[in-house]
Amino acid sequence: MPIHFISDKKLNLHDLSGILSGKMRVQLSEDAKQKIVRCREYLDNKLAISQQPIYGINTGFGSLYNRHISHDQLEKLQENLVKSHACGTGPEVPREIVKLMLFLKAQSLAYGYSGVQLVTTERLLAMFNENVLPVIYEMGSLGASGDLAPLAHLSLPLIGLGEVYHEQKRKSGAEVNQQFQWPSIHFQAKEGLALLNGTQFMSAYGTWCTLHSHRLMHLANMIGALSLDVFDGRIEPYLPQVHAIRSQTGQGQVAASIKKLLEGSELIAQPKKHVQDPYSFRCIPQVHGASADAIAYVTNVILTEVNSVTDNPNVFPDDDMIISAGNFHGQPLALALDFLSIALAELGNISERRTYQLISGVRDLPNYLVANPGINSGLMIPQYTAASLVSQNKQLATPASVDSIVSSNGQEDHVSMGSNAATKAYRIVNNLYSILAIELITAAQALTFRRPLKTSRDLEEFVHTFREHVPFMEDDRVLHNDIQKAEIFLKKFQVNFPA
Repeated sequence: MPIHFISDKKLNLHDLSGILSGKMRVQLSEDAKQKIVRCREYLDNKLAISQQPIYGINTGFGSLYNRHISHDQLEKLQENLVKSHACGTGPEVPREIVKLMLFLKAQSLAYGYSGVQLVTTERLLAMFNENVLPVIYEMGSLGASGDLAPLAHLSLPLIGLGEVYHEQKRKSGAEVNQQFQWPSIHFQAKEGLALLNGTQFMSAYGTWCTLHSHRLMHLANMIGALSLDVFDGRIEPYLPQVHAIRSQTGQGQVAASIKKLLEGSELIAQPKKHVQDPYSFRCIPQVHGASADAIAYVTNVILTEVNSVTDNPNVFPDDDMIISAGNFHGQPLALALDFLSIALAELGNISERRTYQLISGVRDLPNYLVANPGINSGLMIPQYTAASLVSQNKQLATPASVDSIVSSNGQEDHVSMGSNAATKAYRIVNNLYSILAIELITAAQALTFRRPLKTSRDLEEFVHTFREHVPFMEDDRVLHNDIQKAEIFLKKFQVNFPA
C-alpha cells in the first residue's frame, strides 16, 4: 500500500479521499516525530521546575479546575479522565468515520502543540493501519469542550479498555492489544486531555460529508440534465447570457456544466411546443448553483479544521507558554455542517419535484412511465419514497447550532452542538443518494419512451452503464432492489479531487 506521511503539509480533498479509500497506510514524518518529542520534553521540564497550576495538567477538569493534583497522581488523573468520559450512547459510529477519527486525531497531535508522547500518537496510527477500529457511540458530545465522549471511546483501547472491531469481529481492547503485543499506554500529564479535547468526531463526519457532497453535486447535475432532456425541456435557460447578468458563481458553473452535458442531444435540439418549463427544470442553475456555493464554503471550513490543532491547553515550547483557551469549540463546524445540510436537502427537494413531473403523464410520456398502466403501477410509488426522504431531510436540516445547553456546573456555558449537526448531515447525505437514485431510475425509464431520439453522448454512456445494474422495467417488479442497486451505483461513481 502507498504510505501517507503525516506532516505540517496542508491536507487537501485528494489526500482525504485517499485516506478514506482504505487503500493507504499512514506514518509520522521525521519532522512530526521531532515536534511531538520536543513538545513533550518541554512540558515534562516545565512540570519538574514549576508548581504553578496548569489547567488539566495538574488541576481537575471543567468546573474542577481549581483542584490541585499532586505530581504522583498525574497519570491516574489522565486515565480517570478517559474512563469517566466514555459515556456515549445511541447507534454505533460507522467504521469508516471511526477510521477517519483515528487519522485526524493523530494529525492534530502531530503538529507538536499538544504535549503527548510519541508512543501515543504512533499507537493511534498503528490502529489505523491494522484496521483496529474502536467502538464509538453517536450521542454524547456537545461539540464544545471537544468531542469528549466519542474521543474517550476512541482512546480506551490505548489503556486496554473498551471494545474494537478487527477482522469483522468485536473484541475487547485488552484482547486486541494482546493480539498485536501492544503494551497499554501509561498516560503522562496532559495526555488524556489532549486525546479528548478536539473536534475529530465532528471533523471526521464533516470530511466524509464534504467528500460525498462533491460527488452528489456532480451527480445531481448529470441526473438533472438527463431529466431535463427526457422531459423535453428547453436549453435557453442555460445560455451564458442569462447567468452573466446575475454573476452568482455556482449558478454560472452549473448552467455551463449542464449545457455542456447536453451538447449533441437530439432531444434538446428538437422543436418545442411549450414556451417554458417548470421551475424544477428551468431553475436548476439557480438552485443547484446555490448548493454548489454552500459546498465550496463548507469545504474551506473543513479543510481549515483538519489542518488545525483543536485540543486544550496548547503548549508553545518556542514561546515558553502553556495557554488554556478554546480551540476545541466546534462553532465553525456546527454552522458549516448546518449549512451543508440545508444545501443538500435542497438538492433532494428539487430532485423529487423532477421525478414527480416525469411520472405525471405530461409531454407525451405515459403515466408512471409504463406502457400498460393500470395493471402495472410502474414508477408511481418510488416518488412516494422520494417524498418521504425529502420530508425527513427538511426535518434534519433544522439547525443544531442555534441550540446551547449549559454544562460543567456553568463553566462550559456555551456549546456548539456541532456533533448533532454532523450526524444529521451524515443522514442527509445518505438520504440524498436514495433520492437521486430514484430520479435516475425515473429519467432512464423515460428515455426509452423518447426513442429513437437520443440524448447526448455523455448521458447516453451514463445511462448505458447504469443499465448494466438496473434494467428497463417492462412490468411491475420489486423496486426496492432497483433503488438499492442505483444507490450503490451512485456511491461508486468516480469523482476526481484536485491534489
